[in-house]
Amino acid sequence: MSQEPEDVKPKLNLNIGYDGTQITVKVKANMKFAKIFAAAEVRTFKFVYDGNRIQPDDTPGSLGMEEGDLVDAFLGQVRV
Repeated sequence: MSQEPEDVKPKLNLNIGYDGTQITVKVKANMKFAKIFAAAEVRTFKFVYDGNRIQPDDTPGSLGMEEGDLVDAFLGQVRV
């Protein structure tokens, strides 16, 4: 019987807050935010952590995020 290896990479629960509402996402510390942005409309929202805008190539680990940290989401200006 073959068993697949268990995923033992630590995961973080991060909170994303927008307009008084929060959602929690479970992510691996080395997951690029580009993958998280793909689930949201990145052209509409800007994501900020500790006062700095999160870039698509950033990871929770590279930003020093810990369990339960808050990522702020802001509506960006629409260009016409």
